[in-house]
Amino acid sequence: MSIVVISGSPRKDGVSGQIGHWISDTFYTDHINLSATNIPLFDGAEQTKLHPEVTEFLAKLKKGTGYIIISPEYHGGMSGALKNALDFTNASFFEEKHVLLLSVAGGGKGGINALNNMRTVFRALYAEVIAKQKVIDGNSFSHPETKRELSILINQFLEKIHTPNRWKFGGAMGL
Repeated sequence: MSIVVISGSPRKDGVSGQIGHWISDTFYTDHINLSATNIPLFDGAEQTKLHPEVTEFLAKLKKGTGYIIISPEYHGGMSGALKNALDFTNASFFEEKHVLLLSVAGGGKGGINALNNMRTVFRALYAEVIAKQKVIDGNSFSHPETKRELSILINQFLEKIHTPNRWKFGGAMGL
């Protein structure tokens, strides 16, 4: 079982990246921090798809059997960096694989639109997006209670992935 965390913020010091690093260190997952990449803009051209940053991203992504996706909410949706990176993928990366969605929003407002936007895109990629999701206030990530709540959610996600029959016939809807 290989869980891949994708931090979707283009900001080098973004909270999404901090959360991704924390998850990776705490739960021993792989971590792709998009702020540390130079993935070109998706234009559909074969030459762009063969760009070294794209092939490296896709190779890391392909190893995943489950995914935790983190994005800040920008103008009512996921970050452009995350959407651009996902545009290089197709259903073969995510089909029937489990995805947990997390959003980061500042000041206690927002986040739900980014979660809905990500849910729509991952469902289009045939991912098994779990029902539970979380908005994390960027100002509260350093608080122990926030990390405790996030740990509970991630542990539930990991438990569901390791118990495949619980996903059949309504099991996934409970998480």
